[in-house]
Amino acid sequence: MQEKQEEDLQQVLNKVSEVGIDEVGRGAVFGPVFSAVVVLTEKNKLTLKRFGVIDSKKLTPRKRKLLLPKILLLSSDYGIGQSSAREIDQLGIRVATELSMIRALKKLKEKPSEIIIDGPLLLRPWKGIQKNIISGDLKFTAIASASIVAKVSRDQLMERLEKKYSGYLIFKNKGYGTREHISFIKKNGITNLHRKSFLRKSNLV
Repeated sequence: MQEKQEEDLQQVLNKVSEVGIDEVGRGAVFGPVFSAVVVLTEKNKLTLKRFGVIDSKKLTPRKRKLLLPKILLLSSDYGIGQSSAREIDQLGIRVATELSMIRALKKLKEKPSEIIIDGPLLLRPWKGIQKNIISGDLKFTAIASASIVAKVSRDQLMERLEKKYSGYLIFKNKGYGTREHISFIKKNGITNLHRKSFLRKSNLV
């Protein structure tokens, strides 16, 4: 009887309980928007909680980097997608963000039966069950894990792009429109990775 209960508990723990999606870089003025999806079992969700997985914005860059390999190791599956600055300018940020999410989902080995998305906006192209969770990265470990995967992946790209697009401190501002970044745009001009649709609002185009 006890063996049966232990076996049932193990099945519950090994069952996929969450498929979480989050994006990063939506408000930046330079570079792509990134999305990540992470699939977790109940057991590994609890393990990652113990490791300190929470919303990426509440973690230091060093802590996020330390957690990334643990998340990738313990996830049943994961995917990363992005949408370029050109696509953002052509399609608008919402459609481009949805595109990055769909690209991340397409990298999963199996289509999930249900996904949970951080924020209030529906993923309109997704033909399946979805739940939108406001502040989902605070409430669901799979979404928090996805936020870390997306954030670290995008930050690493920004650090690499700094070598090609020097003079904008991309490694520091990660493509966001800080006062310093805007002053460099005024001084050095706009690159092909700047989002012209965003900069028009600041009268920089």
